[in-house]
Amino acid sequence: MTDAHGQSIPEHALQRLAGLRSQGHPDGIFTSDFSVNEFLLVRKAGFEPVGLCVGSCIYHLGFQFASWGSNMELDVLSTAMYEARALAMERMREEAQQMGADGIVGVRLTVKRLEWDDKILEFVAIGTGVVHAKGHPGFKGPNGQPFTSALTGQDFWTLLAAGYRPLEMVMGSCVYHVARRGPLAAISSIGQNVELTNFSLALYEAREIAMERMQTEASQAGAEGVVGADLHEGSHNWSPHVIEFFAIGTAVLPIPGHEADDIPDPKLVLSVNS
Repeated sequence: MTDAHGQSIPEHALQRLAGLRSQGHPDGIFTSDFSVNEFLLVRKAGFEPVGLCVGSCIYHLGFQFASWGSNMELDVLSTAMYEARALAMERMREEAQQMGADGIVGVRLTVKRLEWDDKILEFVAIGTGVVHAKGHPGFKGPNGQPFTSALTGQDFWTLLAAGYRPLEMVMGSCVYHVARRGPLAAISSIGQNVELTNFSLALYEAREIAMERMQTEASQAGAEGVVGADLHEGSHNWSPHVIEFFAIGTAVLPIPGHEADDIPDPKLVLSVNS
């Protein structure tokens, strides 16, 4: 079995998926990275875990020149970081389809630099595939594909109880070169409290670009909004003054004809651990 990019799902992965529990294979074993509380709340929400879904992509990043004194987006790197994550997520969703899952809960995206080459990164997407239990109407993501969600099991249950459902994970990436300060500017601020406006504006703009792209993805998916949005930043050991801002969240939609259940007020819990 291959994805849209001709990448085959490994044979051992197909063998693992064949032994997982599904609607047509109730005697199989499910696997999950849920905590006990998440497992119980996902079941209370009307879904059963089927198995872990994994997607991986090892990507070589191209080269892009950046002017020493210019604030500018590095389009080549922005595109690479986005496309590599998208490939990993697509392969994760392929595994979910293979196991007959309705969606994936608790998706995590990680990026790791490999020692083989300083321009090679590994991108991994992993989450737990779930299927709706008997008697539950269930739902899918865009175009009938499994939905994807970065929400925990607790947040997944709370979202459904509030009358909303996850649609898909949305994201935006921006790799940005921050201009260096000239010698005169550096000398003039020695010993002073002063805002470095060039740096402030550069990082501000880079964050806004990443968040705008995440918001655009949600709009194109037909979502009403994004919950659990998070903004990550990192240099990935690139050259100085190059930084990536990565925005990610879960696009959501109201459930038609569904009224929110009464959600109890939060209770104060004190830990007795030292």
